Order: sequence, then C-alpha cells, then structure tokens
Amino acid sequence: MSRRDRERDGSRDGGRKRGAGSPVTVTVCRGCCCGTEAKHPGVDHAGQYERLRTAVGSAGRVRAVTCLDVCTQSNVVVVGPSSEGRAAGGRPVWLGFVLMDEMIDDIAAWVHAGGPGLADPPGLLDLQLISVSRRVREGLPE
Repeated sequence: MSRRDRERDGSRDGGRKRGAGSPVTVTVCRGCCCGTEAKHPGVDHAGQYERLRTAVGSAGRVRAVTCLDVCTQSNVVVVGPSSEGRAAGGRPVWLGFVLMDEMIDDIAAWVHAGGPGLADPPGLLDLQLISVSRRVREGLPE
C-alpha cells in the first residue's frame, strides 16, 4: 500500500496542490524499436501516444524520446514521480511491453492518482515493471 493510500483524506487528489513543484512525467520511448510498425505490427503507436497525452492532460507531462536503450522490452514507458512523490520516496518506474490501450489508460489513471510515491500502479501495470541497468536509468534525459 502506498503512502497516499494510507494518508488519503477523502478528497479526490488527497489534498495535493496542483502546480506545486514538478508534475508526474511520463516518458515514452519512440525510437529504433519502440513505436515502430516493424517491431509491433498492428499497434497504433501514434494513436496510443496521443491517447496518453489526452488522458494525462494537465495532471502531468508526457514526452517522447528517441531511445531509452531497452529495446528487448519495447514499448517502454517511464513514469517519473512528481516533486511531492519523490519527497515521499517515489522513484521513476520503468514499464515494458506497453502495447495495449488498457495499459495506456492505467498509466493515465496512475498519473491522476499522484504517480510513484503517492499511489500504487493501477490495474495490471505491476506486471509490466522492468529492471534496467543503472547506466540506462542514468541516461534518461531530464
């Protein structure tokens, strides 16, 4: 159970002040393997990215990067904590094989709930967790 779940005060956002500090950041790999028809035929990569941006809205920030260097587990998405989430112990969470719309919806719901450090990943996102090397983790652009 996350700290946010334990301390929930009954309001929708747990009393969190929007706009204070940095927001939850969702980094979507869209490079050599992730986001390509060649590796994942039949997946609407551009549509999923837009769906995620729309669903997250002003609750967080969604950005695409060229390559996160975890090509064997594409499509890769990293959910980074907000300032508040980081202060509560949240760290970036790497998700692999993000190929279904339901996963996109779960990521957006997690951002709206506060993200890493403030809320547990919803749905089946815990099954998408991947481990990456420190070299790869540290290479994620700010």
